Amino acid sequence: FLKLSQANKALAGAAFIAIGFWAWSEKGVLLDLTQVTRLHGFDPVWLVLAVGAITFILGFAGCVGALRENICLLKFFSGVIGFIFFLELTAAVLAFVFQDNVREWINDFFLSNVKAYREDIDLQNLIDSLQKMNHCCGAKEPDDWNLNLYFNCTINNPSREKCGVPFSCCLSDPADTVLNTQCGYDVRKGPKGVWSNAIYVKGCIPALEEWLPRNIYIIAGVFIVISVLQMMGIFFARTLIGDIEKVRFNYY
Repeated sequence: FLKLSQANKALAGAAFIAIGFWAWSEKGVLLDLTQVTRLHGFDPVWLVLAVGAITFILGFAGCVGALRENICLLKFFSGVIGFIFFLELTAAVLAFVFQDNVREWINDFFLSNVKAYREDIDLQNLIDSLQKMNHCCGAKEPDDWNLNLYFNCTINNPSREKCGVPFSCCLSDPADTVLNTQCGYDVRKGPKGVWSNAIYVKGCIPALEEWLPRNIYIIAGVFIVISVLQMMGIFFARTLIGDIEKVRFNYY
């Protein structure tokens, strides 16, 4: 079981890494690596590559360690999984204890990515998906888009998107068969009282705060399943280590 599951994990990790590099090649990052440092927001490809690398390393160590009965690799595998589990618990406890600090950090993180909205297509798609799924606009309000070079309302802004918002902020109409990417143009030029007729006026941070209590059981269930799988991985690895050491002890 351990060999098969870790082989699948290694393959999945390799697939994630390949997808990450493919995404970078499509954006031309591999031809100009300085783009990585020039981006002021969060590049989702980094998350894909990190998940892929960790998954591949763990899968490789678990699979090869089980096949070759290599105690060092198996100890590395179980130790890393135990460390990740400890980090997850620590993060959950800290997030619960320091809720205000976490809320402020998420707000600052979102605003920094609002500024970089047009700098990276993957970041742009991520923000658009977040706003569409949660029916929200900006971090706390639509005016947060004033931080973006293209959407701010300053007099000297030559952009056609001036005083607007991305199309993902617009109220969705099931009858629309063609996506109107210009629906957010000039929306914030009018009085705030009429914004709700065209766009979502709730910020994504308040929307997230409302979403969490409604889905707390799903979140808890996912966390429990992940924890059980991690504990099973540690258990099987430690059991195999014990069997290998027992056989070697009897042999010598």
